Amino acid sequence: MDSVKHLAVPADTENGVFRFRQAISRFSTGVAVITTRTADGPAGMTASAVASLSMDPLQLLVCIGSNLPTCKAITESGNFAVNVLGEDHEHIAKHFATRRKDKFAGMKLRTDSDVPVLTDAIAHFVCSVADTLPGGDHTIVVGDVLKCDHVPGTNPLVYFASAFGSLAGPATPNGTAGSWHFASAM
Repeated sequence: MDSVKHLAVPADTENGVFRFRQAISRFSTGVAVITTRTADGPAGMTASAVASLSMDPLQLLVCIGSNLPTCKAITESGNFAVNVLGEDHEHIAKHFATRRKDKFAGMKLRTDSDVPVLTDAIAHFVCSVADTLPGGDHTIVVGDVLKCDHVPGTNPLVYFASAFGSLAGPATPNGTAGSWHFASAM
């Protein structure tokens, strides 16, 4: 362990936060819209901090800013959905990332769920809240997956270095095996 060098990043300073944001932006993620329903109607937000947690039981987790209205809405309702966005859904990601009175205006929703599920999602997971844990200025919401589905043959919207993009498929034009490549949408 002594041979490992640690770079101290002072998280309580402006420089430390800047360096952390720059470094973590190099971790590519998928983009999802987290939704729930409250007594006042649907609530939702764009998120990139989503991860598979367990196969037995089926669980995933989302990390949500504790001060955001969607965080409170999820903990109060006890249910939420993760709507995975496809490569042509940058406009949906930006729509739900912006504070607005009715984030669901113009959005098509599936009719087979009590929790709002976006029709355009390339995959979705409907969950009940299994647990919430503190995570600094975020809340880690653990969800028991009640149902899920996906659209075969679709590619995800990707977030990398503070920009949206997509993946270039692994097959090359001549049909030989290739590798995935990030193609910036901006």
